[in-house]
Amino acid sequence: MGLEFLDRTVKTSVVVLLIFFPFGLYYFGVFPAIAVLSGGAWGVLNLIFTSALVRATVRPGRIDKRRAYGLAFIKFPLLYGSGYLLLKIPRFEPLLLLAGFSILMAVMILKTLARLVVRVPDHPGKENDAQGVV
Repeated sequence: MGLEFLDRTVKTSVVVLLIFFPFGLYYFGVFPAIAVLSGGAWGVLNLIFTSALVRATVRPGRIDKRRAYGLAFIKFPLLYGSGYLLLKIPRFEPLLLLAGFSILMAVMILKTLARLVVRVPDHPGKENDAQGVV
């Protein structure tokens, strides 16, 4: 599994959140559904900026410091500040925000388990043996 795993996880998590939202509105109400959606959106943005920051800094050759500082400035004060503000909204229960944020982890775990059960090869045309599956 490479970095494309993170991209697929982001896309799948967005789809799961969009599928959940109308049902959440109907069964749980407006504010709980928006809280879960906000927590999930925050988690997706956090993963996007984390992977972009890692891709910008952990690489062979020169590191683009301007890009790394810009991503770090967006990720740490702005993204975490907005997460704090989400927690301060009285209508949003922290447990619902955590449920939205946890959707990313659930998608990652389910994708990994499905990959182990179905035994999808890492590279097309190449079979995995029992030791090569991660």
